[in-house]
Amino acid sequence: MPWKPDVTVAAVVEQDGKFLFVEERAGGRVVLNQPAGHLENGESFFTAVARETLEETGWTFVPESIVGLYVWQPEHLARTFLRVAFTGRLEGHDPSRPLDHGILRTRWLDRDQLLAAQPKHRSPLVLRCVDDYLTGTRYPLELVTHLMRSRDAGLAASG
Repeated sequence: MPWKPDVTVAAVVEQDGKFLFVEERAGGRVVLNQPAGHLENGESFFTAVARETLEETGWTFVPESIVGLYVWQPEHLARTFLRVAFTGRLEGHDPSRPLDHGILRTRWLDRDQLLAAQPKHRSPLVLRCVDDYLTGTRYPLELVTHLMRSRDAGLAASG
């Protein structure tokens, strides 16, 4: 059987010293995570992170740079996750938009609050992405090249 990692995207969004998170149900628990989710077939990373952020928070997210690429192999699962974390800006919020299934609410937390909630983190990637962001880690969107003939062809050409 071929090995296939789960490819995910995440948005690391900071405003006034606080970061945007979602509180969600996953694996029978309530956990904290960045707005994040799986890359869908034919979708660019840029479109995926904007879509996931909108679906999970009601915020319109515009990616501006990459915070990092992360590989995580949880001991309790026979899966590997490849996460591409982006930072960028928010361009609007629709508080009446229904949130994705499993999302309970959005939360704005500073790093100390996030650290205090560490037992609720969905994965070790939650804190690691914030810490990388805070150290100033940024890579240009041009790091990613999408060679696509999909619905994202126009957006993919920009990165």
